[in-house]
Amino acid sequence: MSSKRYAQVDQKYCVACGTCIKVCPRQAISVPYGINAVVDSSLCIGCGLCAKACPASVIKVVTGSV
Repeated sequence: MSSKRYAQVDQKYCVACGTCIKVCPRQAISVPYGINAVVDSSLCIGCGLCAKACPASVIKVVTGSV
């Protein structure tokens, strides 16, 4: 198994503002049903732009198994 960096959203505190969607270069983030952001880890490259842009500071980049 290999490890990969990807963004992870704290679903409990996400306010679904959509800022992360606008800055993601891979279109790896969506806000289904307008509830909270969801990251497609297969598309995410772990660049951290979404985490930096998030006004609620609820996104972090983690390393996990693929």
